[in-house]
Amino acid sequence: MHLRPHTKNMSQQRKKPQIESSSRAVYPFAAIVGQEEMKLALILNMIEPSVGGVLIMGHRGTGKSTVVRALADLLPEISSVADCVYGCDPSDEQNLCDECWKAIKLPTKLRRRKSVVPVVELPLGATEDRVCGTIDIEQALRSGVKRFEPGLLARANRGFLYIDEVNLLEDHLVDLLLDVAATGVNKVERESISVEHPARFVLIGSGNPEEGELRPQLLDRFGLYVEVKTEEVLEQRMEIVERRQAFARDSEAFRRAYANEQEQLRKQITRGRKSLASVKVDRVLLRQIVRLCSELKIDGHRGELTITLAARALAAFEGRKKVTESDVKRVTVMSLRHRLRRDLLEETASAERIEQALDKVFANDARSAREGKDSDYPAAADQPGEPESTSR
Repeated sequence: MHLRPHTKNMSQQRKKPQIESSSRAVYPFAAIVGQEEMKLALILNMIEPSVGGVLIMGHRGTGKSTVVRALADLLPEISSVADCVYGCDPSDEQNLCDECWKAIKLPTKLRRRKSVVPVVELPLGATEDRVCGTIDIEQALRSGVKRFEPGLLARANRGFLYIDEVNLLEDHLVDLLLDVAATGVNKVERESISVEHPARFVLIGSGNPEEGELRPQLLDRFGLYVEVKTEEVLEQRMEIVERRQAFARDSEAFRRAYANEQEQLRKQITRGRKSLASVKVDRVLLRQIVRLCSELKIDGHRGELTITLAARALAAFEGRKKVTESDVKRVTVMSLRHRLRRDLLEETASAERIEQALDKVFANDARSAREGKDSDYPAAADQPGEPESTSR
């Protein structure tokens, strides 16, 4: 679908909107102590955005926002249309804005530029106009020309949209995000003007579970769910304090000390993104993933799709061409934790229930293999299979 404004007498702003500047240095991702599940979940989304984002829930002071804001230093450069407000991909004609769509029909080629993948933060008190965009009323009064002012969703296109305290987000913004996340398009209607533009982003949310729960519709939109806890190991708690103090004393020197680790991690993520398409999941392992979701009575099919996408991203990150049983086990809890049916009489924690189901499914298949029997599901040709990648 090509995205066109449904209006006449409107000029699109062609200059990239300014990002709120901050004088604060960003804490290096590589310097963060512990919280391995949270860091892995974010890395998997950097490699494969179709994983569907991540929800990070935990008490205050556990490093949730610090880790997310550290993403920007690790993300690779992408090719964008020069001067495009939305950062359109010049090689993706199906998701161009109206101005870029018109430009590709001209004899001259689109001008390209390299840009970093955007990480945009949606403040808790943001208005709908700031999120979606609005009309520049001053320009309309001054010149009679109505001009659309893009919002945060425009800036987040092809990048990451981060919402801290997402469980406190107002309902009307939740509804808006659900619609945009489902379609990949932001539609704004103001003053008889209707504008559509691409808004495809990875949604990252964080919050304190003691302050309220998410609506089920929004919860289901997150591919992965991570629970973060206060570090309990004494030595690691000491290391956290020492590193934070060193960063506060001289942030630039601290960042230089971790520059090599940051660069190595950046290269590993870039290699993973490039090799992802060649990573395969054989049908035997795919059958086990499906059996696992069936065993846990997971509603819908997002569970098995997310596990498969995340496991492929993990294999690519670690330089393998084929997903292993270990890959599946490492991503399953974060893929299914928020998809389990709630049972008020169930005393077992969600992570433990998932791990028990994992042990059961893989143990049964291993026993069947030793006995030369088929598993519960019909046999299928053991050939590489790659799941269809979908955007949320």
